[in-house]
Amino acid sequence: MSVLARAERVYRPTMSALLVTLFLTPMLSGCFGGNVLSGSNDDDSHWLPPVEEREFLTYANDDVFSRVSHNGSYGIDTVRSIYVSVPAITISDGGAGTTGGAEVHMGLWLPLIEGCNYDEIELSDECKVPLIAEIGPYYNDGDVDALTPANRLGRFLIENYVPHGYGVAQISVFGTGNSNHCMDLMGLDEQEGIHSAIEYLGTAPFSNGAVGVIGKSYDGSTPWEAAAMGSEYLKTIVPMSGLIGVHDLMWRNGSMEARGAIMHNGVYGSFGLDGDSGDIENACEGYVEGYYAGPAAYVAGDNLAWTGSDYWQERHFLTRAIENYAGSVYIIHGLQDWNVDPHMAFPVHQQLQKNGFEVKGLYGQWGHDYPDRLSGHQGLSSGRGGEAFPFTLRWDWADDLLEWFDYYLKDEGPQPRLIAEVQDNMGGWRVEETYPPAEQDWIRFGMNECSIIGGGETVTSGSELRIECPFFEEETRIVGTPTFHVDATVSLFSTSGHLFVEMIQSSNEMHLGHAVMDLRFHAGGKDGEVLSPGETVNAKMEFFGMDVLIPADDGIQLIITQTGEDYVPSPVSTQSVTLGLGETSILSLSTVSRNCDDLFMPPMMTDPYSQCIVED
Repeated sequence: MSVLARAERVYRPTMSALLVTLFLTPMLSGCFGGNVLSGSNDDDSHWLPPVEEREFLTYANDDVFSRVSHNGSYGIDTVRSIYVSVPAITISDGGAGTTGGAEVHMGLWLPLIEGCNYDEIELSDECKVPLIAEIGPYYNDGDVDALTPANRLGRFLIENYVPHGYGVAQISVFGTGNSNHCMDLMGLDEQEGIHSAIEYLGTAPFSNGAVGVIGKSYDGSTPWEAAAMGSEYLKTIVPMSGLIGVHDLMWRNGSMEARGAIMHNGVYGSFGLDGDSGDIENACEGYVEGYYAGPAAYVAGDNLAWTGSDYWQERHFLTRAIENYAGSVYIIHGLQDWNVDPHMAFPVHQQLQKNGFEVKGLYGQWGHDYPDRLSGHQGLSSGRGGEAFPFTLRWDWADDLLEWFDYYLKDEGPQPRLIAEVQDNMGGWRVEETYPPAEQDWIRFGMNECSIIGGGETVTSGSELRIECPFFEEETRIVGTPTFHVDATVSLFSTSGHLFVEMIQSSNEMHLGHAVMDLRFHAGGKDGEVLSPGETVNAKMEFFGMDVLIPADDGIQLIITQTGEDYVPSPVSTQSVTLGLGETSILSLSTVSRNCDDLFMPPMMTDPYSQCIVED
């Protein structure tokens, strides 16, 4: 399991319980099954029908991941062990720059093409293939080595795409697996190592000059690292639950996740230490900085740029990716991801589009997982994706990626639709042009319109405040990133405060979303200010990405505490926060109107899921 994982919440509802939930959900029974979305398999222009017409496609479900619907014609060659020199690492970087010979290691699988000998320096065009890379720290560190197909993604890529004429590389970042130098935790050294690997794959005799990078979690962050470096050979990236920046994830409006201060040396630093002579290579700049950068950022809440430190800035990838990268982006993210929160995907999708990138998104109600993994999806609980299962499972995902890679790495077939496929918390999938949707309606409640139903306006470390707003007359779809702007007064003994807001459904207290803020960052963004004791500010909180349905004659409640989930209180916060619940404290809900005609059914396996499809 990814070491990026937070303390995992283990949910194990039974299949029978999930089926009962599905049968009793009016919004599902009104939209799914029967002839509401009959779909069609006929498409003369391309082998893969549009996503709205895949309902009756069938896929093999005899493995832990999805399979392409038609096998490729090539065999899979013996794995090659390759070391790539990284000349950018010099003596000033320490580590292998001092000892000499910085290099990253990869395992490489190529298709068996008749008449092609990959050991030759000159190859014909028929022997040149596009390359798909999965890059991360886990080979030989909590997983198989880089020369063994990894169950987390490598085997999926090798068995599905090498027979279709792709090469697949499993690459270890610095300080892990058989790569030397130090574990840099996504720093510039690591980015240079990734860049060298991409350059090698793009210029090797067997390469057609097109490289794609894909992965999840840490391995879903390395695509952004590669894009930030801007190789001409990098044609597409597929980040799944990836980080656009390390500080961007670990701190939200100044609030730090519990792991934030220790991620470098406390968690990943040990990957580079295995008791041999190579341990000296961990004496590099980034590793040394990791000891202070985390704790100092917790105290400050920001990226420490004002101190002259560039530790966190060089670990922010999105800005440089927009400046340096010229390829396409296929973002995949679980809306219930508890490990890498959805603000790594929203509003990134729109930002990329506005900057001229070709972007697709796949946003389902799963957690920190792949779109096609039964074992992870079936373990989700109510309010955390359980209601959407089994419609979360995308057995067409392997086909979807094949269509994507064929176009962007081989220049074959029609261009994939540049859309966002989005699933709501009741399981319904739909297509949006962007996400969050560009045109939204806003429902606003001043807190003077809502009612306190528990606790008081002063929130202490051991108390909570519950607020209920008026019920909705019609079914309401809340999407994207709603906001809660609330007047907050810090204690007379504090220069800050900390708030955590959970949104739940009134009728059943099901979790819908949450927001968090260190009040030094009350204006939002990354620039905070020290507050005066007793000062009142308007805290402009924004919820993490969500897509939820509230039935007619139901509503939402806000549960306000000083902290929640795995966020830790402000280091300068004590005592209490008093909230002003008048008309200047406003909950703004971003909504769109969608109905059953807008929804589609993903392919469902005849075994064991046919019983889940509700008939008219």
